Amino acid sequence: MDINHEFHRKLGVDLFNYVWTLLEKTDRSPEDNDTMIHAAHASRYHWGEVGTPVNFARGEWQISRVYSVLERSEPALYHAQHCLNICQEHKITDFDLAYAYEALARAYLIAEQWEQGRNFMALARNTGDMIADPADKEWFFKDLSTIAIPGSAED
Repeated sequence: MDINHEFHRKLGVDLFNYVWTLLEKTDRSPEDNDTMIHAAHASRYHWGEVGTPVNFARGEWQISRVYSVLERSEPALYHAQHCLNICQEHKITDFDLAYAYEALARAYLIAEQWEQGRNFMALARNTGDMIADPADKEWFFKDLSTIAIPGSAED
């Protein structure tokens, strides 16, 4: 089946955005949760067909976030690590690298692996401090502040 470039790009964008509407929904049903998982994976698939490594990393990050929200640590860790691997392999830094560390911190904390969670929080903060765009930096730290580390002064 020959699907053109624009079709994949549109579906990648639309599905990514749809996942955000589900993540922000306060009364998600079990069916919504399933749809959110499928849509995140589908978005990443479509970006895999036409995107760049930045798109791949962001797709893996979103999948990890979905699983973290659903408190499913194993797939959250898998996709967060994949996000970081893509960033490292392609020398992606700044906002995307900070979010790779954020994803790993979230996933490790969901897995109740406190030390690794704290270590990745520190990496996320340090990398976030180097984000060049002030609006991106503000957004990142606002998002990072939603992570609670049990037993810390920030908790």
